[in-house]
Amino acid sequence: MRALRWFLFAGLILVFGVGARGLMAQRSVPQPAQVQTTVQAPSSEPAYTLPPGKLAAAKALNRIRLTLEIVGTLWGLAVLWILLAGRWAARLEAWTAAWTGRVLRLRWVQGLIFFAVFLVIITLAGLPIDAAGQAASLHYGISVQKWMSWLGDEGKGLLLSVVVGAPLLLLFNWLARVSPRRYWIWVWAVSLPLIVASVLIEPVVIDPLFNKFEPLTKHHAVLVGELEKVVARTGTQIPPERMFLMKASEKTNGINAYVTGIGATKRFVMWDTTTDRMPDDEILFVFGHESGHYVLHHIPKILGITAVALFFVFWACAGFAAWMIGRFGARWGVESVGGRAGFLTLIFALSIAGFVLTPASNTMSRHFEHEADVYGQEAIHGLVADPQKTAVSAFNHLGEAWLEDPDPNPVIEFWDYNHPSVQTRAKFARSYNPWANGGHGRFFNK
Repeated sequence: MRALRWFLFAGLILVFGVGARGLMAQRSVPQPAQVQTTVQAPSSEPAYTLPPGKLAAAKALNRIRLTLEIVGTLWGLAVLWILLAGRWAARLEAWTAAWTGRVLRLRWVQGLIFFAVFLVIITLAGLPIDAAGQAASLHYGISVQKWMSWLGDEGKGLLLSVVVGAPLLLLFNWLARVSPRRYWIWVWAVSLPLIVASVLIEPVVIDPLFNKFEPLTKHHAVLVGELEKVVARTGTQIPPERMFLMKASEKTNGINAYVTGIGATKRFVMWDTTTDRMPDDEILFVFGHESGHYVLHHIPKILGITAVALFFVFWACAGFAAWMIGRFGARWGVESVGGRAGFLTLIFALSIAGFVLTPASNTMSRHFEHEADVYGQEAIHGLVADPQKTAVSAFNHLGEAWLEDPDPNPVIEFWDYNHPSVQTRAKFARSYNPWANGGHGRFFNK
C-alpha cells in the first residue's frame, strides 16, 4: 500500500520520482525569467485534444482512477486502524512471541516474523484495489499484461517488501525501544542514507526484477546518434552505454521515458512503446526533458528538501503516536511505540502524514517537471525544425497513450497530479518561444 511504502522507504513519497515516473503522470507554473518575449500570448484553444471516442474513454477511465485512488487511500488507513483498534496487532505480537519462543527465544526473530506477517496482511488487503486498477487498464487498452504475469509482479513486490521491509521495520522498532524519547531523531538519521541508497541501487537491483532492459544501441543505433547531439548540447554525462530500452510493450500500451540512478548507476531509459510510436524529433524532446532533471540538479534538490521535511514529519508523527497510545493504548493492548504492536501507531501516523502532505509533494514535483519541460524545449532548439510544434505533438502522443483527461478538475490536479496536466504542458509549449525577436532561452544562450 502507498502509505506503508512511504514509511518503509522513509520519505520517498516526497521524492517525486525523477526516475520512475518519467515524463508521464498525472499549471504551469512560473514563467521562465527571460528578457524578450519568452512566452507568446496564450491561446484559448486547447493544445491537447482527443477524438470523441477516446475523450469519452478518458473521462470514464480518469473517474475510475480517482475513485480507486480515494478508496485505496482510505482503505489503507482503515486496515491499519482495524489492526490496532481490533487488537489484532496485539494478538499478532503475542502469537509471534509464543510461537517463536517454543523454538527460538531470540527477540529479533520474533520481530522479523511479526513485521513480515504484517506486511503480508497489508499487501493482501490492498490486492483487490490493485486488481481493479489492472482490470480497468485492460478494459481501456492501457495495459496488455496477462493476469498471471501481473500476479507474478505482485508476488515479486510482496517478496521484496518482506525481504527489505521487515528488517527495516525491525531496525526502526529497535530504535524506538532503546531510545523511547528521541527515537524519531535516530529514525530520521538512519532514513537519509537509506533514501540515497535506494536511488542508487534501484536501476540495477530492483527494476530488472520487473522489466527487461537492453542497450538502446542494439535496436536504435541511429537514434542514439541523434541523442548524443542533445548530450553534447546539454553537457550531461550519459554515454550510449548508459542508454537503455525497456520492453514495456509486454505489459502496457503507454509511452514513457525516464532517467534514474545517481553516480555510477545514472542512466536514461526509453520504453520500446515510445520508440515505436514517437518520431525521432519528439524523442529528442523527451530526452532533453529527462536530461534537464540532471542538469538542473533536481535529484539532490529533492533529496535535500526531503531530508528537512522528514525531520519535522518524524517529530510530529512521534508525538501523535505517543498521544494515540496514551489515549487508546489500554483499549488496543499496546503500551509503547517500542513494542511491536505499539510501533504500528507510528506507521499509522506516518500514513496520515503521507496523505496530508500529498499536495505539497506534488506541487514540488510539478514545479520541477515544468522546469524540465522548459529545459527540454530549449535543448532541442536548432536540432529540430520547430521546438514548439515538436513539444506539443509529444504531449499529445503522451496524453492519448495514457488517456489523460484534457480538462481535469483543478482541485484534483492540485491534489493528485505529480506532473502538470498534459493540457497545461502542451499549452505552455505552444506559447513558449524565447527566440523570438532575437531573444534566448532561460537555460541556453542560443
